[in-house]
Amino acid sequence: MPISANNTNRKSWINVPEDSDFPIQNIPFGVFITKDDVITIGTRIGNSAIDMGALQQLNYFEGIELTDDMFTQDTLNDFISDGKKTWRLVRNRLAELFDETNPELQDNKEHREIIIFDIKDVEMQLPVLIGDFTDFYSNKNHATNIGKMFRETEDALLPNWLHIPLGYHGRSSSIIPSGVPVHRPMGQTLPKGETTPVFGTSRSVDFELETAFITTDTNIMGENIPVTETEDYIFGMVLMNDWSARDIQKWEFEPLGPFLAKNFATSISPWIITLDALEPFRTKGPKQDPAPFPYLQQKGKHNFDINLEVAIQPEEAVETIVTQSNCKHMYWSMSQQLAHHTSNGCRVNSGDMMGSGTISGPTPDSFGSMLELTWGGKNPIKLNDGTERKFLNDGDTVIMRGYCKNNEIRIGFGEVSSKLLPPFVRK
Repeated sequence: MPISANNTNRKSWINVPEDSDFPIQNIPFGVFITKDDVITIGTRIGNSAIDMGALQQLNYFEGIELTDDMFTQDTLNDFISDGKKTWRLVRNRLAELFDETNPELQDNKEHREIIIFDIKDVEMQLPVLIGDFTDFYSNKNHATNIGKMFRETEDALLPNWLHIPLGYHGRSSSIIPSGVPVHRPMGQTLPKGETTPVFGTSRSVDFELETAFITTDTNIMGENIPVTETEDYIFGMVLMNDWSARDIQKWEFEPLGPFLAKNFATSISPWIITLDALEPFRTKGPKQDPAPFPYLQQKGKHNFDINLEVAIQPEEAVETIVTQSNCKHMYWSMSQQLAHHTSNGCRVNSGDMMGSGTISGPTPDSFGSMLELTWGGKNPIKLNDGTERKFLNDGDTVIMRGYCKNNEIRIGFGEVSSKLLPPFVRK
């Protein structure tokens, strides 16, 4: 089935500002609460939020097989479970409906007032009920940097890293949408030079620049999915800030890996950008040497050219862009990650989320975490307000943005923005 929604010549009758992340060729999916306190599934064009629940009730999806309440739910899980054919049909219909040459809704003022909202008048929600969350460790630059910090340079990458998409199972209960603040965590740390740990406030809270993908129902328990088919089960992508407490992490990491240093908060952007929308921005990933095992081998372009940046904004100050990277630097692709995840028969369900791991570029100004940017706190970053950071301060807002752009079109993710607050105090 063709992806007619990607037609770069198409223009919308909804105003789209120049360099908007959300032209009519994007058609992302999310969940929001309207100004009338109605929760609905929707999409976005320019600065307009579109109520897909109202569209369905007014029969604008006629001819597409959907359950009666498909877009009036508070999560996208059921829509995602319907599979790639349905996603494409719905996205193509939305693009057709909002095309400037189509008068069907454009000339119906009564319906427009029910369906279209200013983005400032809606409150974005977590788009899916996330049952399981896996975070991979799939960027070679990042893994090498961490290895250099904690091991001898020649041992920067552990022997398994070039053979296997490493990951761990995170905590889905603390995944939050953009705009929800994060409290500085408490935990155990081992002060430098001491042999006995202490319990207290983390002093080394960090961001991790990541993307994540959302899956549909992928397999039955015991079944593995071939790497050539995995992209059929990936609904789309979001930006992700996988908050980390580096001092807690350093003490608890051995022997089982990430735990409380990672599970206190993970922030994601609220609009899911489909793989169909990202199709024009496919690119080859880094050369994999040694060659992966056959179940991970793939040909063609399976990475995506997504420009990424992180800004830190202190309270009552302008933001400072502290790093700029790109998703194309991923060593292990999303399809390889999902193929490996199911290679042992692990079941993957609709709404599951899988993080990329920190995405660092090859140069110091493209590193994806404060740990790398300041090299463990040895080289503080200077912000535009004159202050310095080794790690994040209370009151800092971390803003991550991502977009793809070529000579014809720009497709963006919007942003994931969260403020770091002091530790939570019970009243």
